[in-house]
Formats: sequence, C-alpha cells, structure tokens
Amino acid sequence: MKLFPRRSTLAAIALAAAGLLPSGAPIALAQGKTTITFAGVTFTEAGRGDRLRSWVDKYNKSQDKIEVQTIGLPFATFANTMFTQMGGGGGPDIIRFDTIDFYAAVPAGRVLPFDDYIKDSDYKFSAPNDYLKVNGKRYGVAFEISNYVMMYNPALLKDGKVPATFDELLAIAKSASGGGNFGYAYRATMAERNGFWQDLCNFVFGFGGRWGDGTNLTLNSPKVIEGVAAYKRMYDSGAIPRGADAATYRRMFWEGKVAIEIDNGGVAGIFNQQAPNLQFLAAPSPFPTRAQGLILAPLTVNANTKNKDAAFAFVKWALQPENQKDLQDILGASSVATVVPRSADDLAKKPWLKIYDDQTPNAVPQLVAGFEVRTPELQQIIIEQVLKVLQGGMDPKKAMDEAQELAVAKMKK
Repeated sequence: MKLFPRRSTLAAIALAAAGLLPSGAPIALAQGKTTITFAGVTFTEAGRGDRLRSWVDKYNKSQDKIEVQTIGLPFATFANTMFTQMGGGGGPDIIRFDTIDFYAAVPAGRVLPFDDYIKDSDYKFSAPNDYLKVNGKRYGVAFEISNYVMMYNPALLKDGKVPATFDELLAIAKSASGGGNFGYAYRATMAERNGFWQDLCNFVFGFGGRWGDGTNLTLNSPKVIEGVAAYKRMYDSGAIPRGADAATYRRMFWEGKVAIEIDNGGVAGIFNQQAPNLQFLAAPSPFPTRAQGLILAPLTVNANTKNKDAAFAFVKWALQPENQKDLQDILGASSVATVVPRSADDLAKKPWLKIYDDQTPNAVPQLVAGFEVRTPELQQIIIEQVLKVLQGGMDPKKAMDEAQELAVAKMKK
C-alpha cells in the first residue's frame, strides 16, 4: 500500500478524481487510514450537498480504518467525466450514477457486481432496486429513488387554480407569465441531454407512450407522438425561460419567479431547504395518465478500484437502518434503498411528501423497455429528433418516424 504524507493526500485524491492515478490506486493517510473517493452530482447541489457531505463524515467519524472523500461534479459533465476516467483505468472508488449511465456502465464492465458483499436477504430493499440487477446479478443499490409530480407556487396562479389537464396547464402557465415571471420551466437543450430526457419522458409517459414494449421499439407510436407534440406546444407557449438550465430555473422557482414545474422529489427537498418560507404545493402531473418517470440513482463500485473491501464496507454502513433514515431525511421527498417509513410530523410539515410517495405505483424508469442497456444510444437519437421538432419546426410524426427508422437500424449493429 502506497503511503502519502498528509499534506499531499488531498492532492493525490484530486489526481485520482481526475483519473491521473492508475487504476484507482490506493491512497492511505499517514495515520494508517485507507482513503477512498465517492463521486456524485448530489454533492454539488445547493442545500443538499453540504448535508450529504456531513452524512459521509458521520461514517468517517465512526471508525478509524477508512476515510471517504466526496467529489462533486456538475450534472452536465458528470457522466462523460466518469466514463473518461474509468476508460483510462482510474476514476473514483464509489460512484452515484443516474440510471441511464448505470446501464451503460454495466455491460462495459465499468462497475463491480455486489453479490459477494451484499445479500438481498439481509435488507428490506424497495421494489425499484430490482432494476439494478442485470442478468441476475446486482450491480448497485439505490442511493436515491425519486418520483415526479407537479410542483406549483399558488401565489403565482391566477385565482389559485391548479391545472388538472394539459390544456389547463398550458393556459395557466401562459397567464402566470410576464413581468419577469414564467409559468413553467423544463429542459430543452443538448447541453443538458440527460435532464432533457427526464423531462421528455414525463410528457411521453404521461400521454400513455412508451419507447419500447419489451420486445420492439415504439418510438413512433401514436401516444409517443402525442407526448412529443405536447412538449412542442409548451416550448412554443412563451411560458418557459428558453435556454435556462435546470440550476437557473429551479433557483427562479424558489425565488418566486416560476409558477409550475414537473420535477422530482429531490428538487422538492432542495426548495424546502433553500426557501423554507416558500409555500409551494404539489399535485399529480396534469396529463391523460398518471405515469411519470422515475429517477433511480444507484450507488456503484468502480471496477478499477484497488480498495474493494473499503468501498463495500462503506456501502454496508450506508444500508444500516439509522443511516438510511438520515439519508432519506436529507433527500427530501425521495426515498432510499430500503423501506423507511415517514414520520407523522414530517407528513404534517411537508404535505407534498405524500403526493410524491403516492406516485410510486405509477413511476416508470426512464429507460427503453426491452433495450435497457442500449438506452443511451437510443436517447441520443430521440433527443436529436425532438430538437428538430422544437428548434426546426419538424412535424412530430415525421421526426419520430425517422427516429424509429434510425433506432431500428442502430439496434441491428
């Protein structure tokens, strides 16, 4: 085991994070601790980031053999950075991925199976954790499970009316816009491709569409086209801050400048922490069906790590009931790997928690059914075609017919 003087430890960690140390080379403090790294977008989030670092520090203070150093990277660059580092034989020891990147990492052999360390029978895992098994092997456990519902600021809605249909959503969003305020906000740029995909899935799923039926691609099915057309109607409505990234428009929401968002429970928690006096509420998304996307962010272990035992020791600590409850409290309206009931006090203080929890039976992973491991390739095709609709004015049916043709050809390779 290579030892570094303490002053150089942080520099070494930075090198490891940048993929400049070979194959997750072990780093140990002079005091004898093995130091491992844990990367996640969530460590950069306003409000939650600091609390999550404190949660990790609780582990560091609980024992004297391992120290976990957190690494926060922006959502827009996180996946590319991780895959570049891992492809070069480096990268952090523990990674909190998004689902779509998890399904790219597993077949590429970038993450380790959990089965030698984590037994399902030892934990009360919630149902979405089953999505983290590939060919019968578990490659991760949920760090965060988050549903999507509609959040709104009643103070910005005319007469306080809450939309129950998509047409009402459009009309109310328009009426709430003006004077520096916007009625609605979502992502629609390639720069935020993964977030764009999440928002698009909510529209398509809400209109009853699915990208695949488990066997075949269905990118040009009538319900998918309805969802894409609705996305375009909102884009053209004049009610959205075009070009604003998620960090910007979410801040605008808690500053009282955006009236409505369809967003995940983690964001609701951020709003509550950043603006505790903001009286926002939640309701089911106003689409023809209740189906909405599901964020399932897995905790994974880098296949390049030389600190496998230390990495899984932290995962086991994270799954202990007390630490799961602490993590769920930090994550707001999201839930964690194991089933953790909410307290009556929490439900009374944060009525939106129940709306998020009630959405679970209608939550659909943001994947292409039957083509899960190839979702990143299909996502690229779909997003490019939808951008032609939004920015180029292409007819939604024509765009999705082309998407289907391109995707079918891609899947034959």
